[in-house]
Amino acid sequence: MPRGECVHSNDAQAIAMEPAHQASPDPWRVVHARRPAGFELAKFESLFALANGTLGVRGGLEEDRSPTHGTFLTGVWERTPIEYHERFPGFARSTDTRIPVPDGVRIGLRLGEAPVHLREGEWLAFEQCLDLRTGCLERGLRWRSPSGSTIQIDAERIVPMQTPNLLCIRYRVTSVDYSGPITLESELVASMSAAEQGDDPRIGTRIKGGLSITAVDADRTLASICQRTQNSHIRLACGQRHRMVRNNLAFARAVCDENEGVQQHYVAELRPGESVVLEKFVAYAWSRPEGGDSEAALLDQVAITLERALTLDFDTHRAEQARVYAAFWQDADLEVHGDSAVEQALRFNLFHLMQSTPRDGSGSAAAKGLTGEGYEGHYFWDAEAFILPVLALTSPERARGMLEYRINTLDRARNHAREMNHPTGALYAWRTISGDECSAYFPSGSAQYHINAAIAFAIRLYVEATDDVDFLVRGGAEMLFETARLWHHVGYYNPRRNNAFCICQVTGPDEYTALVDNNYYTNHMAQQHLRYAASVASLLGRERPQDYARIAATLELSNREIAAWLSAADAMYLPVDPVLGVFPQDDDFLDKPRLPIARPGEHGQRPLLLQLHPLTIYRHQVCKQADVLQAFVLAGNDIDKDSKRRNFDYYESVTVHDSTLSASTFSIVAAEVGYAQKAYRYFLDTLRVDLDNLHGNTSHGVHMAAMAGSWLGLCWGFGGMRVVDGRPSFAPTLPAAWSGYRFGVRWRDHHVRVAVKKDRVEYTLTEGAQLDIFHRGTMVALYGGHTINLPLHASARPTMKGVIFDLDGVIADTAIVHHAAWKRLAADIGIAFDDRIGERLKGVDRRGSLDILLEKAPRAYSEDEKEALASRKNDYYRQQIETFGPQHLLPGARNAVESVRRAGLKTALASASRNAPLLLERLGIAELFDYVVDANHIGRAKPDPEIFLAAARGLGLEPSECLGVEDAVAGIASIHAAGMKAVGIGHAQALAEADLLLPNVAAFDIGLFISG
Repeated sequence: MPRGECVHSNDAQAIAMEPAHQASPDPWRVVHARRPAGFELAKFESLFALANGTLGVRGGLEEDRSPTHGTFLTGVWERTPIEYHERFPGFARSTDTRIPVPDGVRIGLRLGEAPVHLREGEWLAFEQCLDLRTGCLERGLRWRSPSGSTIQIDAERIVPMQTPNLLCIRYRVTSVDYSGPITLESELVASMSAAEQGDDPRIGTRIKGGLSITAVDADRTLASICQRTQNSHIRLACGQRHRMVRNNLAFARAVCDENEGVQQHYVAELRPGESVVLEKFVAYAWSRPEGGDSEAALLDQVAITLERALTLDFDTHRAEQARVYAAFWQDADLEVHGDSAVEQALRFNLFHLMQSTPRDGSGSAAAKGLTGEGYEGHYFWDAEAFILPVLALTSPERARGMLEYRINTLDRARNHAREMNHPTGALYAWRTISGDECSAYFPSGSAQYHINAAIAFAIRLYVEATDDVDFLVRGGAEMLFETARLWHHVGYYNPRRNNAFCICQVTGPDEYTALVDNNYYTNHMAQQHLRYAASVASLLGRERPQDYARIAATLELSNREIAAWLSAADAMYLPVDPVLGVFPQDDDFLDKPRLPIARPGEHGQRPLLLQLHPLTIYRHQVCKQADVLQAFVLAGNDIDKDSKRRNFDYYESVTVHDSTLSASTFSIVAAEVGYAQKAYRYFLDTLRVDLDNLHGNTSHGVHMAAMAGSWLGLCWGFGGMRVVDGRPSFAPTLPAAWSGYRFGVRWRDHHVRVAVKKDRVEYTLTEGAQLDIFHRGTMVALYGGHTINLPLHASARPTMKGVIFDLDGVIADTAIVHHAAWKRLAADIGIAFDDRIGERLKGVDRRGSLDILLEKAPRAYSEDEKEALASRKNDYYRQQIETFGPQHLLPGARNAVESVRRAGLKTALASASRNAPLLLERLGIAELFDYVVDANHIGRAKPDPEIFLAAARGLGLEPSECLGVEDAVAGIASIHAAGMKAVGIGHAQALAEADLLLPNVAAFDIGLFISG
């Protein structure tokens, strides 16, 4: 591992992560290469955290007992009663808080009898590296003790994706100049209390209860801790075992402390140049809340996990981890050309998203993932609105796990709806772990009914991207229908607004505007929710009638209720301000004064929620984050760009971006409406929220939704991806700072690579047989293994007035007849004929082909002899085509030519064959061509442009107004030499120079080339 420069203990400065301005950081490695200052430790613990969706371990050093280090489990949390001076019906009664569990990272050191305290020694070289490619955290430290002894410490750590309850560490100590005994003290440190909130509501809350130790045990083989939460009644067991890689290490003793945890000590004699290596495996097991497995059963699970882990060495575990990540990165298919720091940051963000969510439905993606204690480990609406879309399009099994968690907590959502006085339906909690509402402040908590719509949006995107109808019949549809029911309870037909369907007293995404009527985002998303719920009912009724009958009977769902959903959606109140031409964020927003102290978009200031009383904020026209614009991103296909631009301009001026969710939304909308510079600036804001600690609280854990927003900014923003008519649609743009970029999307068992370059975009179907997509509104058929090149900008489309088709290999497969005729002639005169010669003959006229054939002739031929040979070959060829008919047209050929004529364009044929007119008659398509040019009309063969220039003249068009369609390399060169765009029909390797490559003529679409 490369080492950083020497850093001494009295250094006042400490470097941050590889900075954005660094020339070329490794896009696969995130490195910190100097001793971190004390205030930075917690930040780096968050950045270097490892997780697998179930277990999360912060990235501290093994030797350091950092008070902010922690280990977390999705299933271990405590419940604390919420105390009110005045309690009203429906108020949340308790809060869930994810709490730290026993930390298995700690490995203490002693040189002789002296404990190693890293802060007291001299750091000669240090590097901590997160390897994004393999999912491994690596660290190297060369350290000199106060007594002058120097050692090298190297550690590697993984949290295996395939074993959700396991932590693996390899720890090596090498002597540089030390001689004497060394002790490795491997610990399980009992969990500490969770962070206190103080004056920042984003951190956490007071915990009543927490984990208490019920048993500790340790011997030479296994050390374990058992704990239990006081209020949620979750039991937890944790154990550790070791592999001594070098046989000079020996077990010394076990230590049990009922207050702090357990230790196992290993000793050895160390000499300069020698190393000791310990592989440590830590396993966890836990029960469900309010009961479940006994302590003994949990210890058995721990023992089994550790026994299996020890059958493999650390290198094997690491290789398996690398294999899992390799599959993920293959699907993500991410590259940015021109800025390796951006590519690194995108990979870093995707890495954290990939490890944030369990796949078994036991949890969702918390606001901080499993990287810290911020927001108490709660799940919010951004799990479905930001994080799930990334996973649905890159790792759909993880997206399904998130939705299955919502299904598993549906009964809790039903209970919450009853608490909020709704007689039927389900209302998901605004912030939660167990499924119960944990927000004590209902104006910015329970009033955010739009969480139901976010879940509906996530269901729709997941099902569209996967075609997983089974998910719908196994709980997804029930969840969708129950949440849709709520809109009829909070909304009503308002006679004062022409009986429009209005939704009153809710809070939208902008938490600086609470308890409003007709929040635009909420109304718009409710409309989409109701319509989608009705469409799913119709779909299941048609395709899965028995399942639908079961669901409808269970929910007492009638056709009348579904019709009422559609009526409410059609009547939804979504006004446009007649003066400003914007969508009012709510009924009163535009009537409020602007907040004079707000400075939109500036960083470094304390958020308003930490400066002002909520009522002061609510009385002003100020937005914490995107609200109206968020509706455009999630469901804006039917809103025109001019409207989006007007709303962007207006709401940008009143948004302070105090939420890390905001920048990505502004970036995506800015890219769509043509504000390229703003799109890129907002993209950078969301890209480096944590790497640059832009909001000053990365120490509490990374911002998962902002990380997701950076990928959405790439794919939905610059890539212009939307879902249109159930298909992926793209309208890419290229940021000025880049020379190109690439990303991958999974879609219904297919994988599409989108590669954007300076003047074109390449779509490649890397998995799957065929997939239809949209490029700037035009449907394009992708075929497995093939790449289609299309102009990047709509304005780059040439104005086409004519299409000139080659004959052989495009309209009909006469190439095989030519091939057979030439092969027969070659046999007549004793010349070897192979496929390589046959490929060279494609697109070449008869005399040119004869010259190629005769290159290896045993003797020279006179001109008369050559003429006779050419005539003999032609006779062989004509004998074959006499039997031709319409059945010999290539599939899709007739439709391709007819589609050109239907579009009002002229058609011509440019064929090297002198028999082209006869062949057109035989094929029954002579009347489809306005002009025919064959070898009888030209003097120079392809790749000379003469034949295509002649065809353009015959059509009365300029060459730039014509498109050529060819299957041969010589033909593509001829088209380009004529100044025309070229469509290649065939294999990518042979026709790489074509402007557009199609696997066959059936994939030809003239709509890609005509303006408008």
